[in-house]
Amino acid sequence: MENIYLLLLVCLVFWYFIFLRKVAEAARHHIHQYCQQEKLQYLSIARISSRLRFNKRLGLHWYSLFEFEFSGDGESKYTGRAALRNYKLADINVPAFKI
Repeated sequence: MENIYLLLLVCLVFWYFIFLRKVAEAARHHIHQYCQQEKLQYLSIARISSRLRFNKRLGLHWYSLFEFEFSGDGESKYTGRAALRNYKLADINVPAFKI
């Protein structure tokens, strides 16, 4: 019986790793698309946190927060934040930047 629980735990960890990779790819895609629309140079992305949240309107979902670096003029570097709910973009915040 203990082996079943151990196998379930291993499968759950494996699923979580795969899910986080898919969320990171979705975030990269959304941020890259945003940078193209705003005519910004996309530099890098990093995950800050991922956690399970509950909302009355949305129900149970994974909320992931990412930081990304971009440039408006090709010389300076700025840091923005993007939030995803599961695979969907929830919000992007960017500071004022030089064009």
